[in-house]
Parts: sequence; C-alpha cells; structure tokens
Amino acid sequence: MVFSFSELNSSEKFGCVPGFNVRTDLALEAHEVITRTEDIPGVNVEKEGDEDIIINRVSITTEQAAARMGKQIGNYLTLEVPGLRKKNTALQDKVVRVFYKELQAFFNLNGEQSVLVIGLGNWNVTPDALGPRVVQELFITRHILQMKPEILGEGYRSVCAISPGVLGITGIETSEIITGVVKKIRPDVIIAIDALAAQRMDRLATTIQVSDTGVVPGSGVGNRRLGINRQTMEGIPVFAIGVPTVVDAITIAGDSMDKLAEALKRESPQGNMFAGIVQKMDWEEKRNIIKEVMQPFAGDLIVTPKEIDTLIDDISLVITASLDAAFHQKIAQEEENRAAVVH
Repeated sequence: MVFSFSELNSSEKFGCVPGFNVRTDLALEAHEVITRTEDIPGVNVEKEGDEDIIINRVSITTEQAAARMGKQIGNYLTLEVPGLRKKNTALQDKVVRVFYKELQAFFNLNGEQSVLVIGLGNWNVTPDALGPRVVQELFITRHILQMKPEILGEGYRSVCAISPGVLGITGIETSEIITGVVKKIRPDVIIAIDALAAQRMDRLATTIQVSDTGVVPGSGVGNRRLGINRQTMEGIPVFAIGVPTVVDAITIAGDSMDKLAEALKRESPQGNMFAGIVQKMDWEEKRNIIKEVMQPFAGDLIVTPKEIDTLIDDISLVITASLDAAFHQKIAQEEENRAAVVH
C-alpha cells in the first residue's frame, strides 16, 4: 500500500539525517547512516541481547552530536525483534517480559506517580493508527482509583489516556489539546505513542524505540509546530514510544540502486561502469535522480507492508501489555508468575 504525505499528517514523521537526507525517526538508524563514513563524538551506543531480541541504547550527550544526528539530546532505547512479523505468540510474550522491565528502568516510576498516555496518530489510516490502538487496549485506572479504589486493591497506579487525533480532522493543534488536558489533570509523567518512519523495510513493525526527549509534531515534513516535551508540558517529563510502520519510497529506490550496483559488479564485467557511477554518487545525488523520475507519476510517496493491519494489531498489543506491566506492580507480578509456569 502507498500513501501520500498528506494522509499521514499526525506527528513527527520522516526526520532527515543532516547531510544524508535519509528519512528515519530511529536514532539507531541515524547513527548507522552517519558512522558509515565518520565517527560522531558525543554519541554513546551499547548493544546487548540474544538471537530473538537485540537491545540498543543510544545516548546523545552534546549539541554538536544532536545536530549531526538530527535528534534531540537524550536517551534512546531500541528493541529489534525480527521475528515479530511471524505471528509468534511465544516470542511476543518474551518481548513483553523483556520490554516492560526496560520500560520500568527507563521511566523510573515510583509507586505514587500518575501517568497520562497520549495515542498520537490518525485512527482512520492504518499505518498511523498505532497510538490510538494502544490507548484503546490500555488498562485505564484513574477513574476507578478516584471513585472505587477498593475494586482494584493494591498494586495499581493512576493511568489515564487520550487520542487527540490529527490537525486535519480536529482543526486543533495536537499540542494545544494535550496542554489543556495536562493543565486540568496534572499527571506526573506523560508518555506519547506514535508511528514512525524507518530507513529499512525489515525494521517495520519489528523495532520499538523509546526516548526521553518527547515529540515535535510536524517537524519531519517541514511543518514544525509546538513540541510535546518537558519544556512545553509545564516541566512534566515526556517519554515517547514509537514503532516504524512506513518507509520513504525514495529511500527504498536508493537502496535498490546500491544493491543492483553491487550485484552487477560481482556478476558482470559490463556492469562495472554503472556500478562505479552509482557507488561514487552521494545520497543527495541519488535522491534527486530518483525524485525526478518519480515526481511526474507519484510525487512524494511512503510505503507500508500489505499486511499492515495485522502488524498494527500485533505490535499494539505487545506495547499495551508491556505498558500495563510497567505501570502496575500487580500486573507485573502476574506476568512473572505466568512466565514461571510456562518455563
């Protein structure tokens, strides 16, 4: 399936890596792209995990590194789980057990802090519906704890949620809606859920990024608006959770050019000239050529897998289960007990 930029007008999409113009919202990918040709002082990367789940921690510590990466100073946690697209329920359970513990450490919540979850995105467009879907499935407790706390008992915190929609539907800036809600309910922590863009197709619906930098709606499509972060939310910490669901078509075409050049160089002496030309071109040159070819027929396009409906269903449930366990001690205990029985 292919969508125009205007159809996915929700939040921070297609952050470009400066100097490369590779569209990606993943700090890990931005680092991978830049370090192909240079080192970046001020960026620390740690990697761990097993054959099922790879955990990457990227920390951007200086303004220079942030500008080079096209990201905010802060911490970025990324889980890469290639098997998530294979409908493997055992792996999904394993991801939940790993992810909720990572979230607990990342959020550093105490037993009393209240949480507001924001489901960013357009619920009418499947690749952009991740945020609303998570909010729909999330265990909401604020109203119960206020009215009938005895129903829940111990081990639960106050959690509320909102899916504010997008500017094209509501006519109201997303940050304006959220600011109004925050002033009224005064949560201790804000967590924004959003669909992202990746550079590589194999990262769609298999990669989850968490950051402590918040979200800047519209920045990736040249329509920078009021951010959703600690500064704009009256000093309240804002965390962002995102999953890539789309890839820029130009990025796919550029990668295809590189792979074709490599194949020709290996298999055919006649391909050496073409391969040499392609491999000497920088990304901006490739991008301009591809855009010139595509523009008359399709304009700026983004691409999502044909099975995106199922992928959104699966990944939203994984994120929801992980958040529920990270928020509520009682659910985390039940998750551990269930895991012990399984093993």
